[in-house]
Amino acid sequence: MKITKIRKGQELSASQMLSNRTDSDFREIDETVRKIADDVRARGDEAVYEYMHRFGGPSKEQMGDFRVSEEEIQQAFRECEPRVIEAFQKAAENIREFHEHQLISSWSYEKGHNILLGQLIRPIRNVGVYIPGGTAPLSSTVLMNVIPARIAGCPRIVMCSPAGKDGKINRYILAAARIAGATEIYRIGGAQAIAAMAYGTESIQKVSKITGPGSAYVARAKKYVFGAVDIDMIAGPSEVTVIADSTADPEFLAADLLSQAEHDVMASAVLITDSEEIAEKTEQAVYRQLKNLKRREIAAKSIENNGAIFVTEDLSSAFMIANDIAPEHLELEIENPESWLDQVEYCGAVLLGKYSSEPLGDYIAGPNHTLPTSGTARFASPLGVYDFLTRSSIIRYSREDLEEVKDDIVVMSDTEGLTAHGNAIRIRFDELAEQEKS
Repeated sequence: MKITKIRKGQELSASQMLSNRTDSDFREIDETVRKIADDVRARGDEAVYEYMHRFGGPSKEQMGDFRVSEEEIQQAFRECEPRVIEAFQKAAENIREFHEHQLISSWSYEKGHNILLGQLIRPIRNVGVYIPGGTAPLSSTVLMNVIPARIAGCPRIVMCSPAGKDGKINRYILAAARIAGATEIYRIGGAQAIAAMAYGTESIQKVSKITGPGSAYVARAKKYVFGAVDIDMIAGPSEVTVIADSTADPEFLAADLLSQAEHDVMASAVLITDSEEIAEKTEQAVYRQLKNLKRREIAAKSIENNGAIFVTEDLSSAFMIANDIAPEHLELEIENPESWLDQVEYCGAVLLGKYSSEPLGDYIAGPNHTLPTSGTARFASPLGVYDFLTRSSIIRYSREDLEEVKDDIVVMSDTEGLTAHGNAIRIRFDELAEQEKS
């Protein structure tokens, strides 16, 4: 984990030192995803079964039906430790409370003689949620994706998650799905799950939107099916950028950096500080704490390949670098962090103070942990209730109101060469008929 000093005026060069990936890095994955998605679209369930088994999942005979039965869900719930269920329920309560503030209603206003303008807000009827399994089954992600959809009022919430060799989904994922309120659960994963939700199969009715993180294959599959369905975002590896001053605790900083590094070898953990002493002590703490981690090999590769420590001349420079990175998570472990919020431009979530560690946001605080990555926080936002709603415009004009603007419409349509647009307005005032007579 290299320490680099950044001089005044060179702040924007810092992010260029971090590893960057382009679409060219995904060409092989994209080709594989295209073949899988097209095959699932053509052959449905049979293709899904084949790909599940080919990529290490159970056989068709071991798996049985894709859909998880209510009995299986109840059994998984009973098998979970009471303390786990208690934590899930507490997190779910906080997530509901936060996301209920995002709920919006239809609105309208009147003006003129009898003009009515506004928006109709409606829930998306069919949504799909993807939940990764594997070595890190993300039960917390179930809560973060399903609960906002429930609050939005989506009547059908489909969840897909890969089954193990025994044909079962992780019990914690199933328990979280029951608490969150998923209406259908299917034991499939990978690009084939995304294609099944997007296009539909004999067993799975297609959805209108897909959310949730996953592997590079899942992310690129979401990109491929976009247009047939909507998606939340194309999520990349996890990221944290921490801004720290001399009051920060190096042990806290190291632990927070490693909490992201253990996600994935491609995860990014960056510290920006105006204190050389904090930089050096944090680097030492990272390697000391690394030895005791269960996923130390993954974290070590992440730290070496994508970790960085930047030392700046002041905190203003630190914020310039952070805004250029536009990280998924931004921690402010500095004095009076709230007073620096006006310096924050782009990030998925900002965590204030040494006791607001990133895992707090991942699990229990309430705001969504499905966040924009890879710098997309410059234009994208966290997942929320608004992602599961549609907005339709309402327009009503009376004859008197239309008459006041008809000439403006005709002029504007003429500039575009769309004369039929103008005719559609003039005919309502008999102007077109008069012209044709003459």
